[in-house]
Amino acid sequence: MEDQIAQIQEIIEAFLAKMTVGGEVEVMEKTDSQYFTIKTREAGILIGDNGQNLAAIGHLVKKMAEKAARDMGQEPIPFLLDVNDYQAKKIEEIKNLARMQAQRVRYFKKDIVMEPMNAYERRIVHATLTEYPDIKTESTGSEPARSVVIKTISI
Repeated sequence: MEDQIAQIQEIIEAFLAKMTVGGEVEVMEKTDSQYFTIKTREAGILIGDNGQNLAAIGHLVKKMAEKAARDMGQEPIPFLLDVNDYQAKKIEEIKNLARMQAQRVRYFKKDIVMEPMNAYERRIVHATLTEYPDIKTESTGSEPARSVVIKTISI
């Protein structure tokens, strides 16, 4: 696993060099995956509009890392790529919004349909609200306008 972590870090650093973006890659171990954070003054270029560039870069780096792991005869490890803690802050915002909406559903006893989200963001909402035994979530609609519906269940 250590060699894969070093390999992923090298891939990210090579990617930054090819883009001529200065930055430093920090590695942290979370409970279920590795967390790579790029610290840079040029975050806007890497993050893009609403995180689109970051998602694309993350996808490319994951594909390159998966290929490198398979070439070494190993199973790829899960990891998350972030820039200046943009993803971490966004995840926390989504969790807080989900909790607030769940409280509103409890209080008003009325379903709430959240704004459309991508699959990753919807997964965060579903996972966050599993801690509420009287709340149920489900995804509705079709991509790219798929949303989470928060409902109350009587216990």
